[in-house]
Amino acid sequence: MQFSAAYDVFLEILHRINQRLRQALKRDTVNWRMLNTCPACFYKLDDEPALDFEWLVSIDGNNSLKRWDSSIYGTTARSDSRTARSDYWIHADAVDKFENEVKSRQTDLRNDDDWEDEPTDPDHPGAFTCVNRWRNAGPDSRKKMFAVFQESGIFIASCRHRFVLLACDMIRSGELAKYLIAIIDKLLTVYGKNGGCAYDIGCAFSKTLANSTLGPRAHDLGFRMMVGAFHGHAHNRRCQLDWHPMYISGTGHTEGEGCEHIFSASNELARSTRHANRFHRHQAIEEHFAFWDADKYAALSNYLWTHYREALKSVRLLTAELETIKAELRLSDNDFPGFFDQERIYLDGLKQPAPRDRLSIRYVEVLDELAERRAEWDLARESGNNALNGVHIGSLEQMHDALKQARIRVNSSYAKLQHAEGLVAHCETLLSVDERWLIGGDEYKRFKEEATLGKYRTALDELEHLVVMRLFELSKLSLSGTGYKLRQQISKALQRRSDTIRNAINRYNIQAASLIPPRQTIAWKDIAEYSFLGEFDLLRDSRTDIQDKDWARPAHREATTKYFKLCRACEEIIRLNIEIRRLRTAIHDETIDTSAVIDELLVANPLLAAELKRQWRSRAAINAVHTYRLDQIERLFGFSGISGIGTRLANPAFSRPVNTNGASSAQAENPDSSASEFHDIEALDREEHEVVTEDMADFLYSIND
Repeated sequence: MQFSAAYDVFLEILHRINQRLRQALKRDTVNWRMLNTCPACFYKLDDEPALDFEWLVSIDGNNSLKRWDSSIYGTTARSDSRTARSDYWIHADAVDKFENEVKSRQTDLRNDDDWEDEPTDPDHPGAFTCVNRWRNAGPDSRKKMFAVFQESGIFIASCRHRFVLLACDMIRSGELAKYLIAIIDKLLTVYGKNGGCAYDIGCAFSKTLANSTLGPRAHDLGFRMMVGAFHGHAHNRRCQLDWHPMYISGTGHTEGEGCEHIFSASNELARSTRHANRFHRHQAIEEHFAFWDADKYAALSNYLWTHYREALKSVRLLTAELETIKAELRLSDNDFPGFFDQERIYLDGLKQPAPRDRLSIRYVEVLDELAERRAEWDLARESGNNALNGVHIGSLEQMHDALKQARIRVNSSYAKLQHAEGLVAHCETLLSVDERWLIGGDEYKRFKEEATLGKYRTALDELEHLVVMRLFELSKLSLSGTGYKLRQQISKALQRRSDTIRNAINRYNIQAASLIPPRQTIAWKDIAEYSFLGEFDLLRDSRTDIQDKDWARPAHREATTKYFKLCRACEEIIRLNIEIRRLRTAIHDETIDTSAVIDELLVANPLLAAELKRQWRSRAAINAVHTYRLDQIERLFGFSGISGIGTRLANPAFSRPVNTNGASSAQAENPDSSASEFHDIEALDREEHEVVTEDMADFLYSIND
């Protein structure tokens, strides 16, 4: 208890010192942190080329950081009036104003969310939904846990470089739409137009957003929802074509899964927040996010370096591969968007049979069942007539048992026959059939194929369900926070499920072979591919043989995928060129501003100046490493960006405060005049090693002190 109180005092002292430093640096304006936390994303420059998405974020919820409601113990919570210190949080009042945004509907006790389901068009297959895939993946216990927790988790937003932008508490609920709408409202207010946002079920949430009061504003600002790259592979194929980042122009190599990286680290806080009061829970989360963002800033230039090299490599490899494929298959770049459009048209055109046709299919199935039951009854009667043939004469007990078994078999088969007769009569009444269809007749043959197709789809749905479960287990198995024992249990369950999947594959292949023409069979190696899940929807429709369609040929599909990957890699290079120059300019401007403020404080407040110098020493060392790494990027073979620094966008939302201190002010107004060394690459080559070594030595020396 004493340590906790001392730690609170320590953090309060740091908070007040940092408040005074922010005031001195003029960083205490509204939304300053959001506009400057990630310079690669938000430090916009005057002469930048236009991007399809000016900002990209990901949003997701996590229920690890729950907090028990102390009233369940029969105790009264200790009063603590302190509130969160940082501006990460969106207050509950700001969230609750959107709680009635979703149209009321009949309550479904099986679900703990309030998403508006995707349209249930009777002409389209029911398999083309994504929300239920995610609902069904959750354990039932998750839907019953909220009564014992005051806060059931957090919802966050992160940029594409994985800086934490916003957070809000989930109060006694799951991932309700109001949390996303509140976060998006704040993002639109701060960042403005042409934003992109990835979410696990962004496809379904886009409809919820469009029907909310925020919908018109989001539309006017060009806001676009999408699905994260990993989660997108578990969505149906038609959904992927519209919502997966690989098929959305302007996304580059943005994965849209930044929140998952953050949660993999924040899950470690669960033990310290579960029984804390509200203030201490917020304090622990804030401290974690602050350290996380500091780590992300320290690694930012390495992120740019790694992604630039990967993008250049992808462009070289994919260009060479596509040239070979195009020559071999006699294709051109114009063919690949055409294949994409043809697949979309095909999937849009998939129709289920009309209601009367579905009833006719069921009628054919019950006719087959009636024929089977009649054959069973005939066989049972024949067996009953011959029941005593194998009994020795004079053995009354054996005769009694044989007659009893024969009677049971006859009665059972007759009951099944009567039930089948009733089903047939019911279908005939609904269809107004005057004369029963003959097995093998024209009408029977017409719908028999559809009945066979129904069994095929049932086998396919079973296989798809097992594969989805397998993907979740594989993702859980790879989490760094998963303990050894849990890993062993998951591995054993995965082995058992693998056997189940193999059996499901066998059942599917039997049904696929029974179709006319036979459908393609599936092997275990196909299931092992993550990207295969999107192909289930192509297998689902078998009325049309698509194997001869150009867009459906495996070679063409693989080439189309490579084409879109190449497009995204080229976009990634364009975005990285902009982000590299933004980071270099932000470092340059920060150096000028901070140096000027230190000079001011040395006169006005020497103690505060000493603290700012101490903090700046570590920041300058990190910036020196960034500068060194940015120089390396600009020397890469294939670098196509603009070297040197730029001028921050002259926009009130993004402009930094202008200093009024003589030389420092002149440097701030004309940064190019004071940073000629940034333009002189040869000078940087001569000095970079010395500068980096000196700054790092100073930083290490300050730590030892």
